[in-house]
Parts: sequence; C-alpha cells; structure tokens
Amino acid sequence: MNKIFTLAHELIRDALSACYELFKVMIPVIIGVKLLQELDLIQYVAMPLKPIMGLLGLPAELGLAWATAMVNSMYAGLIVFLSLARDMTLNTEQVTIFAVILLIGHGFLVEGAIAQRSGAKFVFQILSRLFGAFALGLILHWTYTTSGTLQEPAVILFQSSGPTDPTLLQWAWGETKNLLSIFGIVLGLMIMMRILSAIRAVDLMNALLRPVLKLIGIGPKASTITIIGFTLGLAYGGGLIINESQSGRIDRKDVFYSLTLMGLCHSMIEDTLLMMLIGGHLSGIFWGRLLFGLVAMAILVQITRRLPQSFCDKYLWGKPRQTVQ
Repeated sequence: MNKIFTLAHELIRDALSACYELFKVMIPVIIGVKLLQELDLIQYVAMPLKPIMGLLGLPAELGLAWATAMVNSMYAGLIVFLSLARDMTLNTEQVTIFAVILLIGHGFLVEGAIAQRSGAKFVFQILSRLFGAFALGLILHWTYTTSGTLQEPAVILFQSSGPTDPTLLQWAWGETKNLLSIFGIVLGLMIMMRILSAIRAVDLMNALLRPVLKLIGIGPKASTITIIGFTLGLAYGGGLIINESQSGRIDRKDVFYSLTLMGLCHSMIEDTLLMMLIGGHLSGIFWGRLLFGLVAMAILVQITRRLPQSFCDKYLWGKPRQTVQ
C-alpha cells in the first residue's frame, strides 16, 4: 500500500507541475481572447482573410470562423462555422478544405506559446501553420476541382450544444471545466506512460516511429513528444511536451522539428473524427494533412541544414525556458 500511495503522490505531483506550466500560458490567453470577443474585435482579424477564402473556393464569411479559431480554439471556430453554415449551401469539397485549414490553423496564441516555451520560436511556428493551412487548402482545392470530386452537397451531422452566447459566469464555469478536464487528461497520460514504459510498449512505439522520423530528419529521442502531439495535440499534451523539452534530453533542433510537424498534423484521431461529423472527407482531413506534414517537414529539414547556425538560433529555435524550482 505504501508503494501505491507513493506512486499516486508522485503522479499527482508531476501532473500538477506539468499543468502549472501549461496553465501559466493558457489562462492569460483565454482571458485575453474573451476580452477580444466581448469588444467585438475578432471581426477585424477576419477582414484580411476574405481574399484568401476566395482563393480556396470558400465563402468570404467563413473567414470569421477561421479567425475565431486562430485566436481562440478549433471548437470556437467550429461553433461560428455551424452558425454560418445554416444559411449557406456548401459542398463536400468546401467543407473539407475549411476543415483542413481549421485543423492546422487554430489556437495560435495558446499553442504558439506552448511551442515558444518548449524552445521553438513563436513567430515561425505561427507562420508555418498559417502558410501550411493555406498551401494545403490550395492544393486540395485544385485537386478536387480539377478531378471533379467531392462536389456533392455536404452532410453536416454535428450540431453545437450549449449556449451560443454564454453569460460571463457560464463562460468562466465552462473554461474551468475545460482546465479541470485537461488536468485529468494529463494525469491519465502520465499513468498511461508509466504503464507503457513498464511493459516496454513505449520502446516499441519509438522503434516503429523511428524510421519515419529518420526519413524526414528528426532524431529518435524526439519520438515521445512527437507521438504525444500527433495523437493528442499540443494543448492537451502541452504540459508533457514542455517538461520533456526542458529536460535537456532532446536536441533543440529535434524539438523544433517535432513541434513544427505537430503544428501541421496533430490530434490526428480525435480531430479527424470531429471534422468528419461536419462533412469533411477523409482524403483531406487525414491523408492530405498527414502526407503534407511529412513532405513539408522533409523539405524544411533539408533547408535548415543549409542555413547559418546564427540565423536558426535567432529565428527558428532556441533554448526552452527553464522551470523555476
């Protein structure tokens, strides 16, 4: 019993420590975004996106949904999309392309700050995701339009729940529940990682992932945080990603490569299923995102190897901020 109690105490302590680092980033951003919403300033963020939406074959009004996702979360952008889609006739191609840019281009403030705290430069991480979302959306638009596929009306199964215009108290309670759920997920992750390590499943996953990472130029020690981000996303896995990157066991270049890959394709299971519910097609939201992420990273690795070290240190990666004990 003493061993079980000691183990439980260590896990809770580690989870609290990881969430403390994560919540220091998330809470100020959440409050700031709420202020932007209350002051009705997000619409001004959306204005520059109107011509971009046109190039992607999307209605200009959907720029508001994407802008909301950029400064808030994917779910916030999804709520705006569902409210706008009621008055639109969208085909499967359009919904798939919008789902793809939403999957890549969301939560810039929170997830960019997580990447910054882990050792990658904030500006590059945001720009890479913004450009990546647009580039993949453009490729898919050209592919679907040229081939004449996915032109049928989209079937939107997912419907938003809860108040669309919550009071301040409802908003605060909802965000508190989100933070508590994140703590539960982080604790569950740590328990799962202990179990997987004990049965050597982590070694097996790393061995399976290592050839893919090696092929695109990411070192094997970065496989753990890559798996976390790939399956769970930067927000939920953020605490563990920050801790792992600050441990010093992973080269800062590999941290940068891993975080950049996560930015282009993360939460590949949960988010993919969610986007299928709003009518997104698997060819774009999963396979397109995965292939694009791997190819883009392979190219980026080759480019950075030819850049001066001083340039990379200044604009791409640096040392992660150390936790104050």
